Amino acid sequence: MSIEALSDVDGPLAAGLVVLGSLLTVDDVSLRIVEVEAYGGEENGPWPDSAAHSYRGLTSRNRIMFERAGLLYVYRSYGIHLCMNISYGPAGVAGGVLLRAAEIESGHDVVATRRPASQSPHRWAAGPGNLGESAGITLSDNGTDVFDPESRIRLELDEVDCWMSGPRVGVSTAADVPWRLWIPNSAALSEYRRSPRAPAPS
Repeated sequence: MSIEALSDVDGPLAAGLVVLGSLLTVDDVSLRIVEVEAYGGEENGPWPDSAAHSYRGLTSRNRIMFERAGLLYVYRSYGIHLCMNISYGPAGVAGGVLLRAAEIESGHDVVATRRPASQSPHRWAAGPGNLGESAGITLSDNGTDVFDPESRIRLELDEVDCWMSGPRVGVSTAADVPWRLWIPNSAALSEYRRSPRAPAPS
């Protein structure tokens, strides 16, 4: 699949399915994406999503979510972890797919130095912050074109035959929107934790 597959999606769920199973390569490390979480955009947009960074409109922080498909949106979570999202089209309409978990396919020796406290290589990239740390992402990578063959961060799309969906992790609003997608039985999947501020599921 090419970038057109991401540019032409009809909403967050479809964008998440395009990104799920893709191969992310950052320098000498390659990771297979096994879990994602899709987000929509502004309140008055086609995919309003109160849990999205873009819900209240364009800011200097979230501007990448409003740009064309295939750009990396990097943000710091809880002042500690760096998380990665992939924007999806069209330009001017906000949307992003959070990379939640991945299996390391190459560069194990590099990742081992970045994740020394993690006992199991299967869990090195379980969770968006751990994934960002394993890949060696920095805030300066924000806005990177992941479909540029010359980029140090590249995304190679691939299709998945089997997937599941469920509620999103850690968000206090729109928590039950089933836009978290994963490949079943992967040892790298993150743990589901519902935000204590989210309303009880209906």
